[in-house]
Amino acid sequence: MGRRGYPPEFRRKVLDLIASGRKVTDLARDLDISTQTIYTWRRQDRIDRGLEPGLTSTEKVELVAAKRRIAELETELQATRRAIELVRQVVPPKCGSRPSR
Repeated sequence: MGRRGYPPEFRRKVLDLIASGRKVTDLARDLDISTQTIYTWRRQDRIDRGLEPGLTSTEKVELVAAKRRIAELETELQATRRAIELVRQVVPPKCGSRPSR
């Protein structure tokens, strides 16, 4: 199904089945998903519940949003710097004016 292709309800049901004693390999075969996917969901669930160290799901979402915002700001800064360069090339400096402080 691709990245982020499984709804949270489905993931929760799979984790509940594992908690009830079902084997990961059996579930993976029955549901036609990889065992690694299930192990990843289980590990993230343990992190979210504070049983393992790592970034929680909420922290991951916040980190992705922050990185996206940083990229946007860097793009804006680059455009502003380029605009300043172009203005300096076109507008000659004032002669005889006091230097700025």
